[in-house]
Amino acid sequence: MNLQNYFYVYQRGIPKRICDDIIAYGENSAENTALTGGYDTVPNNQNDLSKLYKTRKSSIVWMEDPWIYREIMPFIHEANEKAGWNFIIKDKESCQFTKYKETQHYSWHQDQWPNPYNSPRYRLDGYTRKISVTVSLSDGETYEGGDLEFDLRNNPDGSPNILQSKKARIKGAITVFPSFVWHRVTPVTKGTRYSLVIWTMGEPFK
Repeated sequence: MNLQNYFYVYQRGIPKRICDDIIAYGENSAENTALTGGYDTVPNNQNDLSKLYKTRKSSIVWMEDPWIYREIMPFIHEANEKAGWNFIIKDKESCQFTKYKETQHYSWHQDQWPNPYNSPRYRLDGYTRKISVTVSLSDGETYEGGDLEFDLRNNPDGSPNILQSKKARIKGAITVFPSFVWHRVTPVTKGTRYSLVIWTMGEPFK
C-alpha cells in the first residue's frame, strides 16, 4: 500500500496532568512482562527468554478505562482523515501502558498480525489492527535513547529509510500510524520511558 503519510504526530496531544495520572495508575497496577507474537506466556527456559528479550524487553499494564479512551480517540479519528488513510475503524483493543527502563527496547516490528483474530467468542473476531497509536507519557528530557523510529521500507533498492520524530518525545505527544508500518523503540540508555499504546480494529483490507 502506497502512503503519503506514514505517521501523523500531535505535538501537543493530551495534557501533562493526564499523562501523570496514567503513569500513576500504571505504577500502582500489577506489571506483566511484555510479550511478542508467538508467545502466549513468559518462557520458562533461559534460551527462549533470551530470544524474547532480544526482540522486546519492557513491562506492561493493560488498561480499558473509558476516561483514557475519551482523551485519545478523537485524535485517532482526526489523524485517520487528515493523513489520508480513511481506514474503516470498527473497534479498539485494550490500552497498553508500557515502561522501558535502562537497556530495554522493542526491535523492528509491525503491530498488524498476519491474520485476523480467530476467536468466535471474542468481540474482535475477524478483525485486524488498522491504526496504531503511541502516546508519550514522559518528558523526552528525562530519559535518553528510547526513540520511536519508523522504517518506511520504500527505497527501490530495498535499503532502510528510517525516520525519527523528535516531536514524539514531547510529553503528551500522540503519534498515529498504520499498524502495518515497521517501527521500533531504540534501547533506553538512561532514565525511564513511559508510553501508552492503543490499536484500533476493523475488517481486513480488501
